[in-house]
Amino acid sequence: MVAESQAAPDASPLLVMRGITKTFDRTRALGGADFELREGEIHGLLGANGAGKSTLSKVIAGHHAFEDGTMRYRGHDIRLRGTRDALRIGIGIVMQETSLVPDLSVLENIFLPELGRSGRLDRRAMRRSGEEILASLGQADSLPFDWEVRRLSSAQKQLVEIAKALGVRAKLLIFDEPTASLSPGEVERLFDVMSRLRASGRGLVFVSHRLEEVFAITDRVTVLREGRTVMAAKPTAELTQAELIRAMVGAELGGIYDRAETKPAVAAPVALEVEHLASAPAVRDVSFSVRKGEILGLGGLVGAGRSETVEAVFGLRPRTGGTVRLNGRPLKAESPKTAIRAGLGFVAEDRRTQNIVPDLSVKENLLLAHLGARRGFLCGYGAREKKVEELLAGLGLPQERLLDSSMLNFSGGMQQKIIIARWLLLDPSVLILDEPTKGVDIGTRAGIYQMLRDIAARGVAVVVVSSDFEELLGLSDRIVVMSDGRSIADLPSAMLDEEKLTLLAAPRTSMARNTELLNALAREHRGAGFWALIEDDRLICLNAVVADPAADPGFKAGEARAIGETRIPAALAQRAPIFVPEPSGGRTTLVVPITSPRGHDLGWVGLSLSSGEALPSPEAIRARIDTMAATL
Repeated sequence: MVAESQAAPDASPLLVMRGITKTFDRTRALGGADFELREGEIHGLLGANGAGKSTLSKVIAGHHAFEDGTMRYRGHDIRLRGTRDALRIGIGIVMQETSLVPDLSVLENIFLPELGRSGRLDRRAMRRSGEEILASLGQADSLPFDWEVRRLSSAQKQLVEIAKALGVRAKLLIFDEPTASLSPGEVERLFDVMSRLRASGRGLVFVSHRLEEVFAITDRVTVLREGRTVMAAKPTAELTQAELIRAMVGAELGGIYDRAETKPAVAAPVALEVEHLASAPAVRDVSFSVRKGEILGLGGLVGAGRSETVEAVFGLRPRTGGTVRLNGRPLKAESPKTAIRAGLGFVAEDRRTQNIVPDLSVKENLLLAHLGARRGFLCGYGAREKKVEELLAGLGLPQERLLDSSMLNFSGGMQQKIIIARWLLLDPSVLILDEPTKGVDIGTRAGIYQMLRDIAARGVAVVVVSSDFEELLGLSDRIVVMSDGRSIADLPSAMLDEEKLTLLAAPRTSMARNTELLNALAREHRGAGFWALIEDDRLICLNAVVADPAADPGFKAGEARAIGETRIPAALAQRAPIFVPEPSGGRTTLVVPITSPRGHDLGWVGLSLSSGEALPSPEAIRARIDTMAATL
């Protein structure tokens, strides 16, 4: 995806902020921040954790009142007294954590401000307006108006938030970490919506930690550091990723994904082995293993069952099938306490609700897992004192901060480091982390990656669940891909890139047309149909259907093979527009390249036939494949 700027350089300023300051108690969140937004542009607002991005966004949206400085909107100086003021003049915010009412319908949430007004509601008019809003976003059939919001996916909830803002005719929209819980396909659809909003002349503020998204969708960027603007309204096209990182953290980070030291020896023993795990309804059949000193990535799209899988392994949800072995011994799904005492650590996805107790001190939060592992009536904190001191030194946290009365006094990144350190106190043999860098800036992410590399280097087996495919590829030695509650591939990360991983992770339901075609081709011609990614001398199979074992190409879905190891090497090497016979084995194969309607390379579809079968017209087969590709 490449951003196409819609804002002319001389477009009218929609919002101009100069010297904005904001203080909470004795903490200065903003100390002279400047920001400018034009009509018809998407402006990235970036910075490390604690830089002031969220505070500035909430000042714009009326959540916070600023103390000093000026704020000029559509040519007029303004001071907002609250969010109602902001909505009234056309400023809306789409939060990472949606502010919808789960028990109300989609339509009622879109027009929530109308529900508080006196008089009778015209639901027909509301529905017509809702349909017009969605049509303007190119999402006419995306939302069932009568559903309760609790039934919607994360992407659909976000669309309701956007529609709600447009329902009050918002001219300025702030998107605060909007892609944190979205799959790559959902992100692309969101960017399509944002591009339409930009084309309509609205101004969009985009807050994100994902730099690849910033370069994909924004026209200009502003960077905050310690509450001040250090890069003001710089055109994105004039920046490199290194320059942007340097502005955000004040230093070069280098290769944050360097993992040369984490690769385990081939003979390292298996620490965790999961076979045919099931936990209805989200987990159907998942198998994987991870060795000591190895970092294993668990990848897939939102809804694939990744979080549910690791929760079932840890004992947070019941298992309905399969086995789990930890260091060669069966691990029962009795409770997390059983897993902890067996040597398994688990960092859950939701930092605020699943990992920390805000009212406890840092030390008490740090020792929570110790309490879970301990038997007996006494706390036994003394046995961990030396280890606590070592971990604090590694985190760069002064000893006196250990007694801070609340974990909420720390940034999200430091909270996450303390949570990881909690498990390191117990010297686990396996550590599972679910979305370990969610909502964490790139500088802190680098520190967390270093922690995980150090943990693996000490022989701990590490399992990472992440929606960030770049993170998975950069951090993991191997990646197990999940789709629809099943593990469908287990491949070295070096063989994959984001595009391959996205195709492998596609829900099986989205492959229905592809599978139907492969079934039809294999059945009609008594052969084998397959869909594969081919690069140089290697192949990754995405899908395969075999009607005649004599035509089996020598690979199945989720497998990687060197072309020379398959049963159709000549056809795969030549990739000619005809049926290519093999020198041995008697098979004849046609492979056809396929692309999506937007021009993305989707790999190759092949039909392999055994000797003696009549060869169909290559052109006819190609036409059927092209028709199928147009629907992907």
